[in-house]
Amino acid sequence: MTLLTIAIIVAFVVGYFFIAIESITKINKAAIAILMFVVCWTLFMVDAGQYISGAIGSAKALAVSNVIEHHLGATSTTLFFLMGAMTIVELVDQNGGFNFVRDTLQTRSKRVLLWRIAFMTFVLSAILDNLTTSIVMAMILRKLVSDQRDRMIYAALVIIAANSGGAFSPIGDVTTIMLWNKGLVTAASVIVDIFIPSLVSMLIPAYILSLHLKGNLTFTAQQEATVGADHLTTVQRRTIFFLGVGGLIFVPIFKTITHLPPFVGILLVLGVLWTVTEVFYSQLKAEEERGAMQKRVTDMLARIDMSTILFFLGILMAVACLETIGVLTDLGVFLNETFENNHYIVTGIIGILSSIVDNVPLVAGCMGMYPVAEVGDMAVDGIFWQLLAYCAGVGGSMLIIGSAAGVVIMGLEKITFGWYLRNITWIAFVGYIAGIICYWIIRTFIIQC
Repeated sequence: MTLLTIAIIVAFVVGYFFIAIESITKINKAAIAILMFVVCWTLFMVDAGQYISGAIGSAKALAVSNVIEHHLGATSTTLFFLMGAMTIVELVDQNGGFNFVRDTLQTRSKRVLLWRIAFMTFVLSAILDNLTTSIVMAMILRKLVSDQRDRMIYAALVIIAANSGGAFSPIGDVTTIMLWNKGLVTAASVIVDIFIPSLVSMLIPAYILSLHLKGNLTFTAQQEATVGADHLTTVQRRTIFFLGVGGLIFVPIFKTITHLPPFVGILLVLGVLWTVTEVFYSQLKAEEERGAMQKRVTDMLARIDMSTILFFLGILMAVACLETIGVLTDLGVFLNETFENNHYIVTGIIGILSSIVDNVPLVAGCMGMYPVAEVGDMAVDGIFWQLLAYCAGVGGSMLIIGSAAGVVIMGLEKITFGWYLRNITWIAFVGYIAGIICYWIIRTFIIQC
């Protein structure tokens, strides 16, 4: 390992440390993430020739620019998906689309609400994806829970349940999608074999968190009010809801049919929903339309949380630099050699690492590093690939910046890295280990029989 590689790793670790102590330094995590991104790639530029073939002399700048633009293109698809999904969910929320969902979930008991939120998030994340589901559930929580401390506990459970629900579904998590598209797991087997471990990884943390909630919820006058009732009819609000949520469900179908990236489907849904709401508001009287302006897409686009978007950009691009210099691949080789192909330990550690760095390059590195065998644990639907799907998905719950669901909840609910680390990490870890043990029992004593 060269000094330059060590310098890049140190820059990433230092930046990560300052993100972790954001509550102490009071420096916005997005600022640190952007600095990480720039510093890592600037160091990379110093001697790009050792990482990129032909990046010497005058060709170096062009070669490095091409690599950065390649990663930026992949990152941008995630950012546009995030912005589109956030706008769609905000649009549905502001126009009263979630009112009847709120009424369905609403209960005075804090613990009853926790279990309803847990199961709905788990199911939705298998149908949608964990990122979109987290945004939807965060908006619903704002309508149901007024106390900030309680809402942070519910939001933490949303992260855990969303990642657990996405792990067993071939369309629920980006890493499972990668393994499925590559033909390393089949849809039927990953659902059957991973469902129970994923469910266990959600149930145990939900039970532990339920012990922190006592008594009943109190509702403010604003929560009791029906959002959007002064401008849109009940039929129009439900139309917006079904177009928004139904459109989000349609996104993976659109991808399967057209083979276009998911963000294209999100923009399609946003365009349709934008058009429909403009038609609804064009029918209002002049004085009503002025009062409804803040609920239209043009105003919501101006209110997008850009700090969350920039944080996502910085983290993903900094991790992309680590991927480019081969650190993640080398780490995989090291784990494999150290633990002598013990798949439970190797994938378990990969899952823990996925809470620190993005799970997409980790899984991509494993896919390129480990060969697919004809039979055995490394074969299609073998123990290694199924465990990788589970661990990479569920493991991201252990740190709040370890998954897309965590990052978006962090931005929407203003949860700090430190609070999550102190209060939630150990709970997510217990559920994560319990799921692995559950999978081991299934593969050893049930499937073998």
